[in-house]
Amino acid sequence: MKINETGRINAINPYQRSAEAQRQEQMKKSTRKDEVSISDEAIKLLQAQNNDKVDAERAMKIDNLKQQVSAGTYQIDAAKLAEKLAPYFKQSSEN
Repeated sequence: MKINETGRINAINPYQRSAEAQRQEQMKKSTRKDEVSISDEAIKLLQAQNNDKVDAERAMKIDNLKQQVSAGTYQIDAAKLAEKLAPYFKQSSEN
């Protein structure tokens, strides 16, 4: 008669292995960090909102300029105008 069967000892090992695997999974889950991901649609919506703000500011500037022009108070800075036109005249004189 055998007192110590090797088959019985090995039968305990699969249980211990699965218990250890579960403990490791729980450790991974507890140390896991939160992540946030933004969908492409959400990014497009955010960009559209920013564009609306820029468009509103631009519309206000345009309205202000229209009012100055219609009232005759809009002043042109000749130095800035000449600075912007100078490269154009340099190119046309070279051709």
